[in-house]
Amino acid sequence: MYNRILLPTDGSAEMEPVVDHAAALAERDDALIHALYVVDAASFSSLPMETSWEGISELLYEEGTAALNEVERTVDDRAPVERIVVEGKPSSTIVEHAVDDDCDLIVMGTHGRGGIDRLLLGSVAERVVRRSSVPVMTVRVEEPAVGDHEPEVKA
Repeated sequence: MYNRILLPTDGSAEMEPVVDHAAALAERDDALIHALYVVDAASFSSLPMETSWEGISELLYEEGTAALNEVERTVDDRAPVERIVVEGKPSSTIVEHAVDDDCDLIVMGTHGRGGIDRLLLGSVAERVVRRSSVPVMTVRVEEPAVGDHEPEVKA
């Protein structure tokens, strides 16, 4: 049913079930996975001018490479993976890439946000669903609990 599956990733650990789902579909249909990491350079436009863009850019591309390494590790040998790191606005870049590379499906994660959080923060997945001419499958990912990333304090 699918030949080319676009799998946008942000590199977070919560993406594992999304990658797993895309890999299962790709394995079933003998499809190629386009693993896409979008470097959102615009989100750093408010940094002071003396900040070195080269250093930040290099760091963002390294994060992209690490995210794609994780996708390949999770997919393992279930499906071939094409790795893509590009710069742009995530939602529009995902939609453009899906069309330009003739992808049949976009599989992406979505957080369980609602109400005012969704309104204030926006949602890449929601914008992709609204704008894409390619079918989009969203996989809900669990957000880490509030204390999960805080260092443990011992008395």
